[in-house]
This record gives sequence, C-alpha cells and structure tokens, in this order.
Amino acid sequence: MNVMAEIEQRVSRIRDEMVRLRRDFHRHPETGFCENRTSRIIAGYLRDLGMEVREGVGKTGVVGVLRGAAPGRTLMLRADMDALPIQEKSSSPYRSANPGVMHACGHDGHMAILLGAACVLAGMKGRLRGQVKFVFQPAEEGAGGARKMIEDRALEDPRVDAAFGLHLVTALPCGTLGWGKGTVMAAMDSFVLKVTGRSGHSSMPEDGVDAIRASARIVDDLHALNTVNNESDTQSLINIGAIRGGEAANVIAEEVELSGTVRTLNPKAKAFAKGAMHRIVGRVTGEFGAGFDLDYREGYPPVVNDGEMTDLLCRVAGDVPGVDGLLELPPLMASEDMAFYLREVPGCFFFLGAGNPEKGLTRPLHSSEFDFDESALPVGAALFAGLAASLPGME
Repeated sequence: MNVMAEIEQRVSRIRDEMVRLRRDFHRHPETGFCENRTSRIIAGYLRDLGMEVREGVGKTGVVGVLRGAAPGRTLMLRADMDALPIQEKSSSPYRSANPGVMHACGHDGHMAILLGAACVLAGMKGRLRGQVKFVFQPAEEGAGGARKMIEDRALEDPRVDAAFGLHLVTALPCGTLGWGKGTVMAAMDSFVLKVTGRSGHSSMPEDGVDAIRASARIVDDLHALNTVNNESDTQSLINIGAIRGGEAANVIAEEVELSGTVRTLNPKAKAFAKGAMHRIVGRVTGEFGAGFDLDYREGYPPVVNDGEMTDLLCRVAGDVPGVDGLLELPPLMASEDMAFYLREVPGCFFFLGAGNPEKGLTRPLHSSEFDFDESALPVGAALFAGLAASLPGME
C-alpha cells in the first residue's frame, strides 16, 4: 500500500473522533493565554499517542514531537487554540457553554485536524524519517502567541526545517484549497491617537477647541487613504475601531482617543501609511488648534509563503481525496501570526474551504453565528499527514 492510500485509510477510521474533539473544543472555548483545559486535553492526547510532549510553551501552548524510524528533517505542523470574546448565537447541541466566549474563527477545527494528523502519523512512524513537531499555539487573535512560542524555543530541540499551517474558511466551498506564493496576508500594526483640545461651554464654541470635531475630520481623511492607494504598491488599509471622548452633552470635548489598525503588504506601503498618518493628523490638529499624541505600534509581519513549500502543498493536495480543486488567491489584507514562524523557517500557510450553502454554513469568520462543514476535518488531517510523508528528507 502506498503512503497516501494508507493515510486515507487511517483518516477514515478517525473521522468521528475528529468531530467529537472539535465539538468538545467548541463547547468549551477559552480566550488567548487562558487555554488551560484545552491544552490539558491536547497534551494528554499526544502522550497517549506515545509522543514527547512539552506543556506551558509560550504560557499555555503545547508541543508534541513524533520521531520517525530514521534520522531526517523536522517538519512543524501548527494549529491555534484560542477563542474570541463573542457571545455565540446558535441552537446547536455543541454551542459554547462559556458565556461571552466562542470559537468563531475555526480554531476548534484546526485543533481537531492537527490531532487527527498526529493520530495518523503516530501509526505510521515506522515509515517516516526525521521528526514531526505538532505545535498547538495560544493567543493567535491579536496577542501574538506565535512570538511567545518562538521565544520559548518552539522551533528548537529539534530545530524546525519547514512549517505548515492552515485556516478553515466558509468563503470557499468545502474541500477547496486556497493557496498563494510570496506575500499572502498583510502585516498588521495598531495605533492609539489622542487628540487634545480645550474644553468650554457648548454655547460658546469660539472659546474652546473641539477635540471631537478634529477627530471626526481625522477619521474621514485617514479612511480616504484606503481608496486613494488601493491599486498601488503603497496599498494600505487603515481602520478606526474605537473612539472614546467627551463627558457631557453641553461641554466641548477636551480629549478624544482613537484606536485602530493599519494593514499593509510590504515595507514601502507601511512606511507610506505611517508617514501619511502623521501628516494628516498634524495638518488637521493644526487647523483646529488642537494637539495630538500618536502611538504607532508594530504588530504582525506579513505572511510570506516559500515557493518550494507551496509547490509541495499543491502536489500533495492533488493526491488527497476530498480536495475539490485548488484556487490561487490574491494577497489578503487579513493578518495571521503564523507570519512569525514563516519569518524564521520556510513554509506555507493555506486555506481550506469549509463552507456549505446547502447546510447554511456560510457565515463569515468572527460572526456570532459562525459554523463550518465538518467534512473539511478529514481533508485537513490528510493534507497535514501527506505533507509530513512527502517533505524531501522525510519520505
């Protein structure tokens, strides 16, 4: 029996187990760096498969190592564990039992897929060379858990030679594989802007400096950058996500705080966005006679896929039952902290379709009604296992 046929056979045996795991994770979601129950279950599962296991990596992360029958390269397969602070709106039997917390981004599925791949590969370790490192990472949703994992030597002992990760998306039909080479997802930075004016009575606006009016102009002018530059190599996406200011309806606001994100695909675009923000804020506050403090914070780098690793993914996908077409995607302005791993080692981050309009499974990521077609779980597990069996130096 060839390797891919054996993988298919082994995956078919654990389909129900992957669904059970996914639904358990979904029912008991935990936010970033609080994935204590989740990590205990994962660590126990990997130990039962006979793996070397490290817990508490990057605070709540788990790393399992499977050693093949002969020396070779080390492949890292990664899943994120954290849920979002969202109140789930669902009547499903596996809906969240944790009020105000929900797996609305498919991470429950990512964990089930990676545990499925671990189970398959543990049963085939006599056919593997090298090592497979299963990385279950906390706090992907904005807190940069990947960076903490790297600081805690997740890429060492043994040193990782290549890395792969996936993301389930309902925007693609179940089984469709979305891929890209080079920059596939944007860098994401954040900022906090404080605009300071001078308070006064609302009946005498000439005696004050209205921080709210100045801020409103800044919001409009910053958002205008998104349309001016969306077809150039300085494309950026600036979003104001929160505004706080003012104390009373009849008082001119003295201070307003705006916070948001900046997404860019290359260093030139990032430099342009930062410079344009400072120019706009400085010009507008100057016109109003206001002051400002702009705190710009570097965040996630862009996700950059290695060409050779992406070619390997596409070759493996052609042999995996359930993969229903490969679709090359343009760079996305969304961000992912898989970027930190791919900055250190070559690899590929890809998307696996899990949408199904006939079942009503089309809600977008981060929706309070998000769910996905669980038929994608065995496809993802077979892809991961196939990559481990096919990476040069691990066959």
